[in-house]
Parts: sequence; C-alpha cells; structure tokens
Amino acid sequence: MKNLDLTEQTVGSLSRLIKRKEVSPAEVTKESLERIEKLDGNLKAFVTVMEAQAIEAAKDAEKAIMAGKYLGPYHGIPMGVKDLFYTKGVRTTAGSKVLADFIPDYDATMVARLKAAGAVIIGKTNTHEFAFGYVTPPTLNPWDTQRIPGGSSGGSGAAVAASMCLAATGSDTGGSIRVPSAMNGIVGLKPTFGRVSKHGVIVLSWSIDHVGPMTKTVEDAALMMNIVAGFDPQDATSMDVPVPDYTEALKGGISKVRLGIPKEYFLEPLDSDVSAAFNKAVEVLKGLGATIQEVSLPYVGLSSLAAPFIVVSEASAYHERWFKTKANLYTPEVNRFIKIGNLMVAAHYIKAQRIRRLICRDFDLALKKVDALITPTLPITAPKVGENVVTVGTTKAPINAACGRNMYPLSMSGLPAISLPCGFSQGGLPIGLQIIGRPFDESGIIRIANNYEKNTDWHLRRPSL
Repeated sequence: MKNLDLTEQTVGSLSRLIKRKEVSPAEVTKESLERIEKLDGNLKAFVTVMEAQAIEAAKDAEKAIMAGKYLGPYHGIPMGVKDLFYTKGVRTTAGSKVLADFIPDYDATMVARLKAAGAVIIGKTNTHEFAFGYVTPPTLNPWDTQRIPGGSSGGSGAAVAASMCLAATGSDTGGSIRVPSAMNGIVGLKPTFGRVSKHGVIVLSWSIDHVGPMTKTVEDAALMMNIVAGFDPQDATSMDVPVPDYTEALKGGISKVRLGIPKEYFLEPLDSDVSAAFNKAVEVLKGLGATIQEVSLPYVGLSSLAAPFIVVSEASAYHERWFKTKANLYTPEVNRFIKIGNLMVAAHYIKAQRIRRLICRDFDLALKKVDALITPTLPITAPKVGENVVTVGTTKAPINAACGRNMYPLSMSGLPAISLPCGFSQGGLPIGLQIIGRPFDESGIIRIANNYEKNTDWHLRRPSL
C-alpha cells in the first residue's frame, strides 16, 4: 500500500487491511525484514532472523487469504519469538553457549498455536541467559541506545518498540514480560498462571513461570490471547478453565469499576517522573468513572525475599543435568545463581513457599474489596548500560532489586497483570502502568487498560530511529 509504513502499524489495524486484501503478508514481511536489516545491527534484538522461513510462510498466508481462507487477525502478521521458546528446526539457545547448537524437533505450544493462526515467525528474539536477569545483553533500548531494554524478554521488547515485528512472545518469572514492556513503551500481558501453555518453553522456575504477549496495543494483546490461551494436556501446570473472547473486553467502559492502590510496598520509593506519571494515570481512570480506594497488602513486601529462594532452587534443579558437564559455558552471573541454588536446603524452600501463601492471601482479600489493583510497573525508567546500582527516589538499590520489586508479588501470586505506557520521563524514557486482576480475569484488566489507552496517546509514540 503506497505511502503507508506497514511496520509502524498495529496488528489490529494491519490485520483489517490484510483481511480486505489491501495489503499482502508478503509486503509486510518484506518491510519487516528490511527494517531488521537496517536497525538490528545496532539494537541487537534478534538472535536468529528466519528470513527464508518467514518469506515462505508469508507466501503461504497470502495464497490462503486470496483463496478465501483467512484465519484471523494474526494471519500474515510478522512476529518475534523469544529465544526461550522451542521452534521446530530453528536454533533455540536461551541466550546461552550451553544451548548454542540446540535445534528442537517441535514447536512450543504457544508458537504452534500462533503458526496455526497464520502468524509469520520472523525471528528469535534475544533473552538474558536462561531468563536469569533484567538486562538482556547485548540488546539496546530503541528509545535511548545508551540504556538497557529490560529483561529477560528484552529482545522482544526492543523488536516490537522499534517496529521490526508487530508483536512477540515473552516469558515472565520475575517480571520478564512487564519489565521490558515498561522500559520500551509497549504493552505486555502476564496471564494467570496456567492460562497459557508453557510446553516447549525452557524453564526458569517451574512453579512461577508464565508466558504471554508483548504488543504495541491492548487490542493486539487481546487478539493474541484469543489464539494462545487455553488448556494444554502437555503442560502439567495448564488449567482447564473456560476461555472467553478477549476482544469482547475491548467494548466495555469502566464506569463504577473499583480500583485499589496498595498502601504498602509498590509506591515506596519511586522515581519522581514515575510518581508523577502514575498520579496522572490515576486521574485519567477517575475521569473515566472508576472509583479509587486504598487497599492493604501487609505481607506482599516479603515477596522480594521469598521469590529468589524459589526461583534459584527450582532453576538449579532444572540445570543440574547441564551444570555437571557444562558449568564453564554459563556466564559468571548465571553460574553464580545456580551455585547458590545448589546450596539451598529444603527448609529455605518450604519457608519461601509458606510466605508465598501469605502473599496470595493478601491479594485474595484485597481483590474482594476492589475489581483490580493499579501500581506503577517499575519504580524507575530504563537504567544505563553497565549500571549495576540505580537511584530509586532518594535511595540506591541493585538493579535486580529495583526491577523485581513490583514484579515478584504478581509472579508469586500467579495473578494476571498487564503493563502499558502511561507517560515518559523528562529524558524521554517510557513509564509503565501495571493493572492487576483476579485469577483468570484477563478480560477485566484488558478492559481497564483499553479504556486508559483509548483516552491517552502514549501508545502512539514511537522511538526516533
């Protein structure tokens, strides 16, 4: 289509053009590959670009659509897949030398469902090694290439923000969907634990891992959830519960929706720009008819102590087979985490799981009083590359502690949470709003997020590249 930058479109807008046969999947894929060639030498969001496979898939999608076999909104849409997800016949490294030559013989369930819906997998996006961190080297943030994209789904975050693909998959254990979404100014949805299958996704923490969409808009996330949500017998943690049409949530307003702001932990302390953006977001939601009240979560602050015990214990168990013979291939950072996990004793793990129950109870009680909770996604904006300690308000904190603070409670509880843009810092860096829902109420947080998004323009802004 003349004078239309196809890569700058959203899945929702572009899919309507593809459905009407005004744009072809081959055109879109060609432009995405050209944009990757232009930008990724600097941004390094992709580990593997699947050029030949993507071109072939786009041709197949075009033939099917021209023959009247349109499969839905992701048919012919170029997507990135985090390099933690198995892709049949395509290298899956998890960002590590340990799996440098690993080629799976099947697709992860999430990938298989997207392919069945006609999505064009354009490449594998970079991840912090085995999803163990918040930096995702060597990927850079497209809003400021002196800064990190967040992690561990930093490659997906940067690729979507830079319009090298229209959407991507992510995984989230300590915030690995929500952190890069906030830092890159996109939408990231962590579904309820068990809502989307993790079969074929390399494990970080078996009892905390989630997978979900990373997109430019709330609508695009809802459209992907319609494809990937649902029971999978191959995933022992998958829940067999009804799946709604998530796009129905895009139609309702939020008049009289009750939103809770936690009085503990999530707001103490915050970067001043983050605090200002969050307060303005609260006013927008009030203006749309939502009621705001304070809620108490007395034990939630313990999540930053308990979660690491669970994560490193489960991760060390998963890595046992490789660590015995390939320990030298891990980065020093991840090698150290696994060694710490090997030193954990059962008593530590059990105490951490007991704390987890207290955190879950906090959320259960709070969400009986309100329909959803709202917090800043992160207390900071994207740190500079190489920064190990960051300033949060007037205090200093290790980067992992600052990034994980507002993340771990939701990963530990398994509740659905969505991050979407709610402003920019004075230095032009994206700031995220986090909306938290009841178990399996992704529709509820999608409705709130969509109403906020429609009444602001943060999601329309793009980095200058």
